[in-house]
Amino acid sequence: MQREVLKYLLDISESIDSIYEFLGDNRNFSDYQSNKLLRRGVERELEIIGEAVSRILKLDEGIEISDSRRIVDLRNWVIHGYDKVDDVIIWGIISRDIPKLKDQIEKLRNN
Repeated sequence: MQREVLKYLLDISESIDSIYEFLGDNRNFSDYQSNKLLRRGVERELEIIGEAVSRILKLDEGIEISDSRRIVDLRNWVIHGYDKVDDVIIWGIISRDIPKLKDQIEKLRNN
């Protein structure tokens, strides 16, 4: 695997870890929704994840990242549609998609 691809995989992994760190052990939607700083921090990490996935795909289209197009689209939505970001959708991504992505990225990094 190319060195640059490994760097972007590390960036994704670090962003996921940051999201978990921001949320802490008590992951609560009400706390998330009421804390603008927390929401913006999570959104920024999702932007980084989307950008890193986009760059990986440009370097090596053969890398298998589930829902890669959706991840890149999310990045674009958060950046360009910032005024339409829905906390419920972001929370769903945090709850369902990020754990799956974390496992997948760890497997890619360890190959």
